[in-house]
Amino acid sequence: MKEINVNGQKREATGKKASKMVRKEGMVPCNLYGEKKDEKGLPVALSFMASMVELRKVVYTPHVYVVNLNIDGETHKAIIKELQFHPTTDALLHADFYEVNAEKPIVIGIPVKVNGLAQGVRDGGKLNISIRKIDVKAPYSQIPEMLDVDVTNLGLGKAIKVGDLSYEGLELATPAQVVVCSVKETRASKSAAAAAAEA
Repeated sequence: MKEINVNGQKREATGKKASKMVRKEGMVPCNLYGEKKDEKGLPVALSFMASMVELRKVVYTPHVYVVNLNIDGETHKAIIKELQFHPTTDALLHADFYEVNAEKPIVIGIPVKVNGLAQGVRDGGKLNISIRKIDVKAPYSQIPEMLDVDVTNLGLGKAIKVGDLSYEGLELATPAQVVVCSVKETRASKSAAAAAAEA
């Protein structure tokens, strides 16, 4: 996985009013969750803020990054756990990060990259990609930037499901029956098939 650096500052005041003030300064309120738990066994969050300029390169991208967070001189490796956007402006309101280490497996969505020209497309069908990411489970150091899916032998009316795929060192966390991509019949492919049957 690609790595990227983001600087942040701890914030003492939390809550709606404090968060509004943070956003006015061009910053985004964030939380970092890690191994630390409270007496009830719930994860304890480290509250910090990071500039929108820095977060933009992590959030508005198709890539999935391990983020090297530098919070007041302390370094943490993390991945984005959850993002909250404004319902009308799409502005980033809040970001949650999850601390990772080289040994502990994480579950994260990795983009799918379709390779090859499907046989069904050559026969006049249309390739339909159903999901853009597949959830995988592995230590972050073993997770690739993309998951390659070869569609060369995919015929008309056929589909590739998550259960048909396997990658070394990765456990696929998306349900096996979920369709990744398929080749749909089109009018052109139906008429070609009809012509071939008549011939």
